Amino acid sequence: MSADDNRVVVTGLGATTPLGGDVASTWSAMLAGRSGVKALTDDWAKDLPSRIAGVAAADPVEIVGRVQARRMDRCEQFALVAAREAWADAGQPEVDPERLGVSVTSGIGGIGSTLAAYDTLKEKGWQRISPFTVPMLMPNGSAGWISIELGAQAGAHSAVSACASGAEAVGYGIDMIRSGRADVVVAGGTEAAIMALNMGAFAVMRALSSRNDEPERASRPFDKGRDGFVLGEGAGMLVLESAAHAAARGARVYAVAAGAGYSSDGYHIAHPHPEGAGVILAMKRALADAGVSPDQIVHVNAHATSTPEGDVAEAQAIMTALGPAAERVVVSSTKSMTGHLLGGAGAVESVAAILALHEKTAPPTINLEDPDDGVKVDVATEPRPLRPGGREPMAVLNNAFGFGGHNVSLVFTAP
Repeated sequence: MSADDNRVVVTGLGATTPLGGDVASTWSAMLAGRSGVKALTDDWAKDLPSRIAGVAAADPVEIVGRVQARRMDRCEQFALVAAREAWADAGQPEVDPERLGVSVTSGIGGIGSTLAAYDTLKEKGWQRISPFTVPMLMPNGSAGWISIELGAQAGAHSAVSACASGAEAVGYGIDMIRSGRADVVVAGGTEAAIMALNMGAFAVMRALSSRNDEPERASRPFDKGRDGFVLGEGAGMLVLESAAHAAARGARVYAVAAGAGYSSDGYHIAHPHPEGAGVILAMKRALADAGVSPDQIVHVNAHATSTPEGDVAEAQAIMTALGPAAERVVVSSTKSMTGHLLGGAGAVESVAAILALHEKTAPPTINLEDPDDGVKVDVATEPRPLRPGGREPMAVLNNAFGFGGHNVSLVFTAP
């Protein structure tokens, strides 16, 4: 790799998910086809129609430390855990603080802290509310904590776009480096929303699976028997770096963060466009931004949440956006194992897409027993080797879509 180009590369990965407390355990569980979805035994869940979720495998408090954790929302704790891992994985690069940025977000923010503060207000009065409540509830809190820990001064940003937030944060991080604002950016997404209000709100929309007797089999992307998504929690982080900066320090490079594509449906606040017009546009824009042809794409980590509407629309959009090349592309939905991490999904799935490219192996989509008739893409149900099918370098797509009609697609290529 030459050091005189303007490419952005990925030099560090971090994650904490329902499958594992770090990248290695999460990835090995994905390749093994293991589900992180479990039955909720909390009293608050007993009367809900959906009583299952992808609870994080590792307690972030044990890693962050109890003193600091008391000042942070759970979503911020997840973010800091994943950011620390990604930063260490990148070799803790030496960088001018004014050239170090953060682009980390959440789809909902510190909803747990908001609810806890309101309970305190009602039961004990305003004087007993924690003075850390505002930093705990604000969606940019995670970016703030990470920037403080790393001393990042190029900017700390939090683009909120529902379930597309994590992917959009990665795209913004790419833009920060391309524009010359930063040499290194920690980018990703986080979420901690497994609680009665959120689950009740999603359930009343009929968005959640109610397969309570079979938690591990509840998230079923592309399957005829899917009945909604399963809520998950955790965070994913990437260390993005200019190719020149990475080369100068001899960094190990996982992939090139080649491009991002964005669109909005302009159709409905919660339903996807029936013809996937915005999704197609986001994928095509990502390919154009990356300078990648459909023939280079070997794998798509699909947004596919296990909802009746969204999965088929995305599958058909992939066929349209990639054209004839789609016939040999391997598609996976890792949400079948993690559940849906909302604002953290696009970032965790970027980690998975990068590792699939790095190790030339696509993870499986579990619970796909009877594919929907409208799904014509090749969905892997077991780990699948990835091989160049056309032009090189090999490339992968990661899709993320959110309520409000937000669509984001990311392209990563082999270095």
